[in-house]
Amino acid sequence: MMPGDFRITLLGTGTPIPRPDRFGPSTLVEAGGQRLLIDAGRGATIRLYQLGVAIGSIDALMMTHYHSDHTNGIPDVWLTGWLKSHYARRSTPFRVIGPAGAKELMENLERAYAADIRIRLVDEKLPPDGIKVAVEEYDRDGVVYEQGGLTVIAFEVDHGDVIKPAYGYRFEYGGRAAVLSSDTRYNPNVIKHGTGADLLIHEVAAARPELMKEAHIQRIIAHHTTPREAGRVFAAAKPKLAVYTHLVLPRTDTIAPPTLDEVIAETRQTYDGPLVIGEDLMSFEIGDDVAVKRWEPQ
Repeated sequence: MMPGDFRITLLGTGTPIPRPDRFGPSTLVEAGGQRLLIDAGRGATIRLYQLGVAIGSIDALMMTHYHSDHTNGIPDVWLTGWLKSHYARRSTPFRVIGPAGAKELMENLERAYAADIRIRLVDEKLPPDGIKVAVEEYDRDGVVYEQGGLTVIAFEVDHGDVIKPAYGYRFEYGGRAAVLSSDTRYNPNVIKHGTGADLLIHEVAAARPELMKEAHIQRIIAHHTTPREAGRVFAAAKPKLAVYTHLVLPRTDTIAPPTLDEVIAETRQTYDGPLVIGEDLMSFEIGDDVAVKRWEPQ
């Protein structure tokens, strides 16, 4: 990509459900020659490979919170990105930025994979610096990354009373802005940081009324934002384009999930602006307008 480009790509738009069409939550941000990976859910490396993006070219992994569906792809990004093959080739430390807990997570992964690292250092002569980890933690709203004209601002969100810390991100580049809500209930802080953004990417959750009778489904939905609530966020923030990701649409063997048309219809009760339901590998080119590109295999 050219240095002046600003692109966001949804690598995974799913949930803990191991669906082949919606991988685990992960988003690629490219601007100013920088490549940032936001969360690393299941299959993040596969999506990067499909894009032709070398895993080792990621400048930093930025975490939003520590639910497993957002983190279970980290070992793959870290370890596979260290290999010598064309799709990897990281020779400098793996940079990780996240709220409190990032250091503990990475230290435990280093212990878990110590034998693999030891073997590959001797057997494959991989660069020692490429497997090192450089972790930066933060504990409040503010700038957490600045490089190449790209500024990243973290802001706290509300994913539940005990699911803390949890943060979203605002990406600013070339006078443009994109915002990722991360997992959250309806939250004024998303509106604050999303106001006037070119692109506002927000999670969404919905279940059929008959399924909402079950306590565990009530708990799931209570940790997220319904389409009607998300519409209120979009209506207040007024982005050029609103996008859904992390589609939490529970089902059972006998009760189907809400359809995407139904999700849109409920959103339209509170928001009438531009809206797209995200798909894996869908990208957004941010310029005077926001251009949406669906994935087309080469």
